[in-house]
Amino acid sequence: MTSQAQLLASIADRLEATGIPYMVVGSVAGSFHGEPRTTIDVDIVIDPSAESLRRFVDSLPASDYYVSDTAAMEAFSRRTSFNVIHVATSGKVDLLVRRERPFSRVEFERRITVPLFGRPTPVATAEDTVLAKLEWAKAGESERQLRDVARIVAVSGNSLDMEYLNRWIAELGLADEWRQAERTATDRGGAGS
Repeated sequence: MTSQAQLLASIADRLEATGIPYMVVGSVAGSFHGEPRTTIDVDIVIDPSAESLRRFVDSLPASDYYVSDTAAMEAFSRRTSFNVIHVATSGKVDLLVRRERPFSRVEFERRITVPLFGRPTPVATAEDTVLAKLEWAKAGESERQLRDVARIVAVSGNSLDMEYLNRWIAELGLADEWRQAERTATDRGGAGS
């Protein structure tokens, strides 16, 4: 296994085989909807049952992957995340158990299947990727996340569902981050980049 695409395909195959609905989020989704940028890991939101998550973890050969079944089950019960590391390449996939809140349920229901790395893959929509990145910016990872939002806005432009975005920006308390992202987009445009 030599690439991020192969790692994603391997994990996606196992998620599908064990019946776990999923969607790619984070920088990979941001690169799909915006401008590509280098990212070290792959972020995937999953919506497993306890049984399907156990099957998934058991499907990962210890010779090829490092995963803690304890961390996976704690992530399931707390609705947080755990990771899977490909031993030979140190490639990492962060698996985020879908949160139990209105936005997370709607975001997951809205996922779209797109050709990603040459295979049909469920991915968060452009709007939901923007909202997730605004939340990360609010949590403290602002500069990189706001640049990603600016790239998505620049590429997606008028195709973004602004009514949907404005509703969730208000409900999630992201107005300040959205204004900062808009300024970043304006600055990028003015700089000719």
